[in-house]
Amino acid sequence: MSEYGRQRLQKILAQAGYGSRRACEELIRQGRVRVNGQVVTQLGTQADPRQDVIEVDGRRVRLPETHTYILLHKLAGVMTTRHDPHAKRTVMHLIQGVTAPVFPVGRLDADTTGALLLTDDGELAYRLTHPRYGVPKTYLAEVRGEVREQALRALREGIMLEDGLTAPAQVEVVRYQPERQTTLLRITIHEGRKRQVKRMCQAAGHPVVRLHRERFGPLTLRDLPPGAWRHLTTEEVAALKRAVGLSP
Repeated sequence: MSEYGRQRLQKILAQAGYGSRRACEELIRQGRVRVNGQVVTQLGTQADPRQDVIEVDGRRVRLPETHTYILLHKLAGVMTTRHDPHAKRTVMHLIQGVTAPVFPVGRLDADTTGALLLTDDGELAYRLTHPRYGVPKTYLAEVRGEVREQALRALREGIMLEDGLTAPAQVEVVRYQPERQTTLLRITIHEGRKRQVKRMCQAAGHPVVRLHRERFGPLTLRDLPPGAWRHLTTEEVAALKRAVGLSP
C-alpha cells in the first residue's frame, strides 16, 4: 500500500492539477479517464495514485511533488477560467510564465476585480470553495442609491434569492457618494453562490455598479498592482490550510 492509499478518482485528478473536483468529475463522466487501461465513468471509483496507472486523454497522471499557490489581482474584462474559446482574455493570460497546471479557485465575474487564488492543490481548492468550511470573502461593492438601515439589516440577516435564503453577511457602509448617487459597501460573505453579492444587492434594491474582492480567507492584495500576481508565502499557505482544517 502506498503512502497515499486508495482515494476517489476525482480527488486524485484534482491533486494532479486537472481542475476543481467538479471539473474532474466531468472528465470522468465524459469517458476521458482510464485506470489500468480501462475507461472509468463511475464517480465513486477509487484508485491508488502511486500504484495504479491513471490516464486522462491518454496521458499518464502524475502527482506533483510540490504545489504552486498564486495570488492574482484580477482585472475587469478577464474571464475566470483556464480555457474559453469565446473569451479574448482569461486569467491564464495574466500569469504567463507559470508552468504548473494551476486553476482558479472559485470564480469572479468578468467585470469583477480583485483577489483570485490559483493553485494545482486540488484538496485545498475543494475545501476553500465548499460551503461547509465557510471561508470568508470580503468585497467592496459600489451600489446605486443611498443604502438605508432597512436594506442593511436585510443584507446582514439574510436575503431570499431564487436558490434560497443567504447566510448572514457582515455589511458596513464605507461612504455615500452623492456626486455619483452611489454607496460604497464592504460586504463579507461565507458562501460561494454564483454572483451572490450582486444578487443580494439587487434583491435589496441597490444594483451593483462595481465589485472588487479585497480579501479571500486570510489573503489580501496589499500592494499587488492590478493585473499582477505573486506566489504565496509559506505563512500564507499555512494560514489557508488552517482555515479549512488541513495540516500546514
